[in-house]
Amino acid sequence: MRIKEIQSLIKFVAKSGASEVSLEMKDVKITIKTSNDKTPVVISTPNIQSPPPAEISVVPQQQAAPQLSESAPITPSAAAEEESNLITVKSPIIGTFYRKPAPDKPVFVEVGDTVSEGSVLCVIEAMKLFNEIESEVSGKIVKILVDDSSPVEFDQPLFLVDPS
Repeated sequence: MRIKEIQSLIKFVAKSGASEVSLEMKDVKITIKTSNDKTPVVISTPNIQSPPPAEISVVPQQQAAPQLSESAPITPSAAAEEESNLITVKSPIIGTFYRKPAPDKPVFVEVGDTVSEGSVLCVIEAMKLFNEIESEVSGKIVKILVDDSSPVEFDQPLFLVDPS
């Protein structure tokens, strides 16, 4: 199973509202579980036995009442309005975020750098594979939201880009 297929499966599970999905194939078993906050958790294990062809089980998620935080402001702040025109580049996979291609190399991008569509912004290591994360928009890097060598989750914001 390729990484793009796994990413698509994670997105599908996150949007479907299912609390757990298990997929078993000849050489791998993948279980995706979501908690009440809709953050998917992927558990992937090599399959030693030879199971029957792909099985998918979907367990419906129980509807939880929305939780409101008393500390969250109800009215939009000036900073939120200012950031509304910014595009957020999010992590397509779970892994470790790196700003450089190697420890002795310079970082891919800095705050203030102008990037074009397809420019490499960072790499994310997942299972000893380094996946280059490319910009999907052209613009200026406004903020880097993750520290170098930090773990990141699926769909976690990484960069803010001003497309203007």
